[in-house]
Amino acid sequence: MRNQAEVSDVPDHGGSLARAEAQFPQAARPWIDLSTGINPHAYPFSPLPATAFSRLPEPAETDGLAKLAAQTFGVADPACIVCGPGTQIMLPLVMRLVQPGRTAVLSPTYAEHARAAALVGHEVTETGTLDELYQSDLAVIVNPNNPTGRVVARAQVLDLARHLHAKGGLLVVDEAFMEAGSAGESVANDVGQGGLVVLRSFGKFYGLAGVRLGFVLAEEERAAWLNAQLGPWAVAGPTLHIARQALADDAWKLAMRRQLMGEAERLDGVLRAGGLEIVGGTSLFRFVRCPHASALYRHLGEHGILVRPFRFADDVLRIGLPADDGAFSRLDAALATFGAEA
Repeated sequence: MRNQAEVSDVPDHGGSLARAEAQFPQAARPWIDLSTGINPHAYPFSPLPATAFSRLPEPAETDGLAKLAAQTFGVADPACIVCGPGTQIMLPLVMRLVQPGRTAVLSPTYAEHARAAALVGHEVTETGTLDELYQSDLAVIVNPNNPTGRVVARAQVLDLARHLHAKGGLLVVDEAFMEAGSAGESVANDVGQGGLVVLRSFGKFYGLAGVRLGFVLAEEERAAWLNAQLGPWAVAGPTLHIARQALADDAWKLAMRRQLMGEAERLDGVLRAGGLEIVGGTSLFRFVRCPHASALYRHLGEHGILVRPFRFADDVLRIGLPADDGAFSRLDAALATFGAEA
């Protein structure tokens, strides 16, 4: 169970170049940030109209985004969609959908789910086995998982959701990487049955994490409560403009999925040539095992390449997709140098 200090402290996450600068002040420039699972090829949105900044968003604009999100995620009723300024800020609200009790998080995974549950009074356990989730009041699965890429089969997820629903519990499934994973395992279209909440991210697949947009998918009554808690104008005007354009662009989405798969295979070749064992991931990142992971993290950092280490294990790293040929070449060269020195 988490203590109060752990609840108050925000865990480290990838993507902090300021922290990397402090840790590796002599690193080669420019930095190559491979520490996140964010698509390095951002959606090419059109110029923003001045009114996106000067006027408060109209309700019809948010309603339109909810309809597009419902179509994108395969949800029959847009009333089951909650649009907010990133799933991160909505996590404590989601954890309040059930009374404080026993929460089990399938781990290792993204640390904020456990922290958010503890913040609102849940007694949190992190477990590596699916069976323990059946004993909880609130269960959390990240699917595909971050950072391991583990995928829990749709049938197993729905069985757990039915079990928890029967006893008044709730299953939260974070599908932030589903666009880059096994889309057939999504349970987004099952939220209307109750006992199930699904989280979907915008910034990762579309490469626009800075616009801060996320979605909560839930049965209509719970979605209405969440929308009431967020209040009007939860999504900013510029974000609405960008997201409505991106979600409607089916051609870009299809082409990008194919591109990411090809680049992930290219990354596999570079990593294997560098002596790394690929043990998981999605098309946006690879999870690798290396006996000298800490030394490799420092070596890459000194070469201006930031990757993601983890506290739960000292022999693993998460490595995101390089953005271009130059970044691939720098990673390849840095890994080759490390191998020669080892």
